[in-house]
Amino acid sequence: MTKNIFLIGNPIAGGGALKKIKRSVNILENRGFDVRLMLTAQKGDAELFARQISQESETRSQECLVIAAGGDGTYNEVANGLVHSDIPMAILPLGTTCVLAKELNVSEDPERALDIAITGKAQAIHLGRITTASLTRHFLLMAGIGFDGEAVCGVNPWIKKITGKGAYILSGIKTILRYNPSQITLKYDSEQRSGYNAIIGKASCYGGDFKIAPDAKLTEPSFYVFLMHQKGRLNLIRYISGVIKGGHLKLKDISYFRASEIEIQGNAHIQIDGDYLGTTPAKIDVAPDALRLVTSTL
Repeated sequence: MTKNIFLIGNPIAGGGALKKIKRSVNILENRGFDVRLMLTAQKGDAELFARQISQESETRSQECLVIAAGGDGTYNEVANGLVHSDIPMAILPLGTTCVLAKELNVSEDPERALDIAITGKAQAIHLGRITTASLTRHFLLMAGIGFDGEAVCGVNPWIKKITGKGAYILSGIKTILRYNPSQITLKYDSEQRSGYNAIIGKASCYGGDFKIAPDAKLTEPSFYVFLMHQKGRLNLIRYISGVIKGGHLKLKDISYFRASEIEIQGNAHIQIDGDYLGTTPAKIDVAPDALRLVTSTL
């Protein structure tokens, strides 16, 4: 059967994204594939497109593939649109941050990334699922609670469009200067621990090459949690420095543990896969075998 390819692309992802998207379509068509290009114009479009493809697939006889072209925000939207469908998702790294590409060892070179999309294996992975008072969303990589979420909340979209990662760095600095967090409590497996910031990792990579939760795996039905217990600004800087240097798990005032269901109490900002979600309280659990992800490494 013919494999129909749907390429969902974010043309403003950065780094000449639109040019790379069009080049990728040409590469695929020259290899004999039927390609339908779907370009996003606003937040939510990628998820809408993916959901439409999933619904249409129920009456389609040909095998199809969705390629998400952009950054982690685009991947997150497409995953939410395809969740619990049989349609595999591959990625084409283009965005400001492509942490998933680091996790899967997918090249930023379009032709090499497309080779994986076409020839790689589609494997069922477990997604994170987070529920707040107002919504439920799935995530591929991580949920950041506290400083992490507040910094993402403060990112200026215009500065992000111009500087990319610089917008996150600037917002992070501003957040440190006004840092005054509320305590959060994490309940899991009949235990509970309190702190001020937490990274709940479904994957090992974070922010690029950093590995806050090095034991986390997309193929395992669990999370690894890095919880910071101290409050002050200097402590926060010390935690960040530990992450940068790779020694954060050796700090004495942190907890690092595995869990499959986590209830978060308190009042703190949340980000998932680099996009702002809202505030706690929230519940996080695993959505088993929720997405078929194309990769050469899992």
